[in-house]
Amino acid sequence: MATVRGLRHLLSCSRWRLGSGEAPQSRTLAAVVPGISQVDNNSDFLGKTPHRRHPGILQLPCIKVPPALAAAAQFLLLESPMPNVEKQVQALTNYLWSRRLPVEPQELQRRAVHLEKKFLENPDLGQVEEKLREAVLRALRKTTYHWQELSYNESLSLVYMAARLDGGFAAVSRAFHEIQARVPEFQPQTLMDFGSGTGSVTWAAHSAWGQSLREYLCVDSSAAMLVLAEKLLKGGSESGEPYVPGVFFRQFLPVSPKVQFDVVVSAFSLSELPSKADRTELVQTLWRKTSHFLVLVENGTKAGHCLLMDARDLVLKGKEKSPLDPRPGFVFAPNKKKQKEEKFSMVILARGSPEEANRWPRITQPVLKRPRHVHCHLCCPDGHMQHAVITARQHGRDLYRCARVSSWGDLLPVITPSELELPLSPADDKDFLT
Repeated sequence: MATVRGLRHLLSCSRWRLGSGEAPQSRTLAAVVPGISQVDNNSDFLGKTPHRRHPGILQLPCIKVPPALAAAAQFLLLESPMPNVEKQVQALTNYLWSRRLPVEPQELQRRAVHLEKKFLENPDLGQVEEKLREAVLRALRKTTYHWQELSYNESLSLVYMAARLDGGFAAVSRAFHEIQARVPEFQPQTLMDFGSGTGSVTWAAHSAWGQSLREYLCVDSSAAMLVLAEKLLKGGSESGEPYVPGVFFRQFLPVSPKVQFDVVVSAFSLSELPSKADRTELVQTLWRKTSHFLVLVENGTKAGHCLLMDARDLVLKGKEKSPLDPRPGFVFAPNKKKQKEEKFSMVILARGSPEEANRWPRITQPVLKRPRHVHCHLCCPDGHMQHAVITARQHGRDLYRCARVSSWGDLLPVITPSELELPLSPADDKDFLT
């Protein structure tokens, strides 16, 4: 994928130096531009690599929760006296996936004014102000989504663990895998997990970078969740030796604005905030505390997608309060992927201005395989969405076979020369969105 200069381009992928394992000629494989597809198969971009493992493949195979984590979770559930755990797990799962965003006060006021004007047309209600107010409130209760904050006590924390531990671990592992695959030289030393919950981010980060990470800071407003996460690290007990060293638990974010972490994560936490103003303040705070990567993960629903798009635009277009880190931000990896029955949305934002661009578009929908041709929906480096129909006869056997084995979220090894022809203004040269 390539860097697109200027914030007018809203969706694309990474612009980061790839590891030395990729053939240097790979970016000359093909070109896809609106209405025209051309290919140059003179480059040996695959080398001896099989098509099913071409450099654009980023998907994880089926992963499992670490045995130590699974054993600790099972021990805690067996030890718990809660009745009908299965029904509670199903009820919480249904609630979380059907949850919508809270209605903003401005929107609520607008609806109230609209209803008031409508009811004023009724002469009976128009004469009595009290009746009018009651009618408006009654109508609002029926038509407005009632968002409620979840209070995670000891029992609800256990239910959440049973419902979301494996799915949360898989989603965050996918995000970390993206960073590992495309920036193999990145070795973080510090990580902060906001809304840490059961601590699945810590386990996923340890699996990815356990050899370099020396500090994990888990922040969660629920004391019960922090106790549960610590028990999971200690095999289900309160006094055991933690499986992952260097983990610290806090109920509040670090006060000092100068404290930064190599990786900052917020998984399924933005949806727990009651208003857009609260979410804006949190994203700005998390971005200030990010020195390399900010990973945001939410449910794969319309509400979750909207939360991430708002957060992305806030980082890319908004101005930081008291910016201590002058490096600009860019989108490293947008994605929406299904893991088993788990759907999630994620966005990875990164600091800095990468030196080289990987000019490959990302596949944004399931690949449609048809006899002798493949349909790929692509998010290209110039910010445009394109529908490419790849055939072996027109584009060559290598690209055709690569397209057939690619999946939603992978990079397709083609380049878009149309971006290189765009004139760059001084303003465009300052901002990067990849």
